[in-house]
Amino acid sequence: MSHPLPHIAIEELLARYHGLLLDAFGVLVDKQGPLPGAVRLIDTLRAEARPWFVLTNSASRLPETMERHYREQGLAIDVDHIISSGMLLTPHFEEYSLQGARSLVLGPDNSQEYVRRAGGEVMQMDEAGEADVVVIADQAGFDLLPGMNRMLSLVLGQIDAGRAPHLVLCNPDIIYPVGPGEFGFTAGGLAAMLEAILIERYPDSAYRFHRLGKPHAPIFAEGVKRLGTDQVIMIGDQVATDIRGANDYGLDSALIGTGLGQAGLHPHAPRPTWYLPDLSA
Repeated sequence: MSHPLPHIAIEELLARYHGLLLDAFGVLVDKQGPLPGAVRLIDTLRAEARPWFVLTNSASRLPETMERHYREQGLAIDVDHIISSGMLLTPHFEEYSLQGARSLVLGPDNSQEYVRRAGGEVMQMDEAGEADVVVIADQAGFDLLPGMNRMLSLVLGQIDAGRAPHLVLCNPDIIYPVGPGEFGFTAGGLAAMLEAILIERYPDSAYRFHRLGKPHAPIFAEGVKRLGTDQVIMIGDQVATDIRGANDYGLDSALIGTGLGQAGLHPHAPRPTWYLPDLSA
């Protein structure tokens, strides 16, 4: 039998940790707007000049787009406090020398702009020819079934011809909370479908997506580097991404009881350091 999680209130958490990494959906906002305590927390962090970042797997909106959206909701989050998985495309393209690479991008216009900023040449979905890179950024912004069929056909055709494209997944989330009791598929679910086909078709191969967002190390490394402190806590609602990623990176974590955190923990799930009911005082 697992031990119950120690509960913590937001005030005590702020007293224990100097730097905060905050998930966005399910922690600060959902589709209905800011979650309880979110506006007050952000205002407090800004007033106290604490180091903090919103660490989001979103790659569907540019940081400046996110800033406008958050401010419309009353959240004073500016671009300097946002680290998105889409932003990590730039160092990834640099690491793998992908500047100028023809890139097929699944996602809306902002996702394509992330790739352009990283140095990629964005292909249109109906273009003939081959792709050097396939980026799954988001589940929206394109006709889903034709887009997935196009991507599948391109990837399989190029692998069979000995010219496998470089595969990148910005957002590994499989689902996200739309609102109370409502959920949606995300980019990670699309990548999981393609990888299932690749495993079945090429069982001895290693054709897999490079994953940039939570729970994988690149986004946590960027967050810790920018925080400039080792007294860091990750607050998230997704055990599989926020909590597992923080634990694997050696950070303390707090599972919040909003968003997907309402489902609690199954017996074999990664255990957070704390349970935080919500952001309210």
